[in-house]
Amino acid sequence: MEIILLQSIDNLGYKHDIVEVKPGYGRNYLIPQGFGVIANATNRAKLEKILEEESAKENARVEEYKEMAAKIKGQSVKIGVKSGTSGKIFGKVTNIQIAAALKDNFEIDIERKKVVINDEPKEIGSYVATINFHPEVSEELTFELIKE
Repeated sequence: MEIILLQSIDNLGYKHDIVEVKPGYGRNYLIPQGFGVIANATNRAKLEKILEEESAKENARVEEYKEMAAKIKGQSVKIGVKSGTSGKIFGKVTNIQIAAALKDNFEIDIERKKVVINDEPKEIGSYVATINFHPEVSEELTFELIKE
């Protein structure tokens, strides 16, 4: 029996996969629980339509991320930190601070998890962070640590 999964199920498949299962498992568990539907011609046509819509949404999202990446390309941001007389910083520069600087300077609101600091900053100076907007779109951002 072929089933179209409506959500991901461990050891079986991901959402929108068409999987082969035993008839009892499909009729008695997957379909009544709302985890899947029978893979007939009507449901396959619905699945194709859903996949096309999701693909269009994903392409629009990627284009939006590319615009954001173009906005920060070659730019740098300044982040004020507390430091000693030798230039060594107190505390740590986090991806939260870089995400906040992106929002302040470029009006780009991004999750902090998408900001990766390449080298851990220890003193005043310039450093590079990678902004992973999407698996297909990433950009490097130079951030400069200045004394507060």
